[in-house]
Amino acid sequence: MARSRLSIGSSPAFTFVLTMGVVNLFGDMTYEGGGAINGQFMASLGASAAVVSITAGLGEFLGYTLRSVSGYIADRTGRYWLVTIIGYAINLLAVPAMALAGNWQVAALLILAERIGRAIRKPTVEAMLSYTTGKHGRGWVYGVNTALDETGATLGPLIMALVLLLHGDYRTGYALLLVSSVLALGALAVARINFPVPSRLEKGKTAQAEGFGRSYWLYMTAAACFAAGLMSYELIAYHLVTAKIVTEFWIPVFLAFSTGCGVIASLVLGKLYDRAPLPTLLTAVFLSSLFSPLAVFGGFSAVLAGMVFWGIGYATQDTLFKALVAGVLPEGKRNLAFGMFYGGYGVGWLVGSVAAGLLYDQSRVALVVFAVAAQLVSLPLFLIASRQEVAPH
Repeated sequence: MARSRLSIGSSPAFTFVLTMGVVNLFGDMTYEGGGAINGQFMASLGASAAVVSITAGLGEFLGYTLRSVSGYIADRTGRYWLVTIIGYAINLLAVPAMALAGNWQVAALLILAERIGRAIRKPTVEAMLSYTTGKHGRGWVYGVNTALDETGATLGPLIMALVLLLHGDYRTGYALLLVSSVLALGALAVARINFPVPSRLEKGKTAQAEGFGRSYWLYMTAAACFAAGLMSYELIAYHLVTAKIVTEFWIPVFLAFSTGCGVIASLVLGKLYDRAPLPTLLTAVFLSSLFSPLAVFGGFSAVLAGMVFWGIGYATQDTLFKALVAGVLPEGKRNLAFGMFYGGYGVGWLVGSVAAGLLYDQSRVALVVFAVAAQLVSLPLFLIASRQEVAPH
């Protein structure tokens, strides 16, 4: 496995991983750049903390729960690329359209549209990448792809910070993200032309399960608990601005720093996962739980330290959870498996976001206790699910 992963020229499978990684690099540059200023922009349009958090939570809920629908459609029709292209188009073009939003209601609808587009294309992308895991390892494939994602997610907020530093406004920042949107769609066209049938990249058996076993459902439940405690950056940005912990310039810089940490975490966690799956997962979840107390109660330095753990949390979500699902995939239902798993994840995210938005104004101590407890509860569930893998029925 290790000998082949660096031989890009002789490995079409890894070339596909890299190509889709470039697509996601520009894609993340777009919507994470937007995400770095969404909370502040909505606040400037008159939205409250509850509105900001609930909008973010509802967006993630739709962005995850609708994946089961798009996954089912992709499995039934076999039109993986068509579903993928439609999803990316909606996902990417909704962000620069924020420059035209005249009130927080329109901005909220565009945030939801961006998440819905992501929901449409996510299961097909993860399923297509799963065909390369037999050759290069589940942790490494999703780790490399996530690292490229997070590279874009680092650059996008930095671009927004530069716009604000140069005295540009939020609308200018959104409009500038049209460039990365077009680049992402161009790279996607290259991937479609060069890899029309990704299943031909499969080496060995990459779908291990015969059906949806107990481990699959337990992993989903554990992931939902984890999601409930992973606060959205929109709420954190709202907190940092309204509590006057930092100036607006620092908000996207903090996000860029966190996603930069996520790049490193994705590669490290991905490689470690292929060697020791369960210890890597449990350690990552525990580290992620340290974020909320630092972010909510801390000053500048503590929040900055907390963003390291937030980056680990997102690396866990985007690398380790995908590797988990890839390990219990049923053949013929790959897209549905990814879609349903992240549908359950989205339920947890919505519950957590609504709770966080409501608790923020009532008791920040209760907010932190809720966030930490939700993630720690997932630890025994992941442990039980791992033991159930040997008995899939």
